[in-house]
Amino acid sequence: MRYRPADGHGLPHDPFKAIVAPRPIGWISTVDEEGRANLAPYSFFNAVADRPPVVMYSTTGRKLGLDERKDSLANIRRTGEFVVNLTSWDLREQMNATSAHLPHGEDEFLAAGLEKAPSVEVAPPRVAAAPAALECRLLQEVALPCWDETGENVVVFGEVVHIHIRDDMIVDGRFDLTRSRPLARCGYQDYAVIERLFQMRRPGQGGGR
Repeated sequence: MRYRPADGHGLPHDPFKAIVAPRPIGWISTVDEEGRANLAPYSFFNAVADRPPVVMYSTTGRKLGLDERKDSLANIRRTGEFVVNLTSWDLREQMNATSAHLPHGEDEFLAAGLEKAPSVEVAPPRVAAAPAALECRLLQEVALPCWDETGENVVVFGEVVHIHIRDDMIVDGRFDLTRSRPLARCGYQDYAVIERLFQMRRPGQGGGR
């Protein structure tokens, strides 16, 4: 099978997101100008640099002003700050609950029954139970082409300025993914969870950092 995305795939469901998978989930917390918290998961998310550490997430949907579903982007544009909270198997239901489209100003932390924890260098709170959290400051926003003239595709890059790790996630000096059991987004309604690891070293290399 082959197809041009612009022409359509002819399948009952779009395979693109299932092909580019699994993807880390960026569970983004922000605050508006009045200090009201917002929390939402994004499946287009990843780390893109490490010196300094930089993460990105992208959002797609209707342009701001036409609906109220993009509070994360609106808050980041106004404050320049956000936090990425690590999703985990234990928090799967709460993460899913925060994907609901709530009215602007309604607190997803409260709606999902999540406790807040204060950040150190940015205003948005963290998910207290998250295995790890990355405090970020906005570096750059990049607009991408969008087929929907009423919509927009935006990539947000943030520099990680403070990192929080739960003590029980560190084993022998390493962050243990088999303890944090992070979730990943796949295609359709599918998710994956990391429970087992294997190691391969590049030829001529020792242990990774």
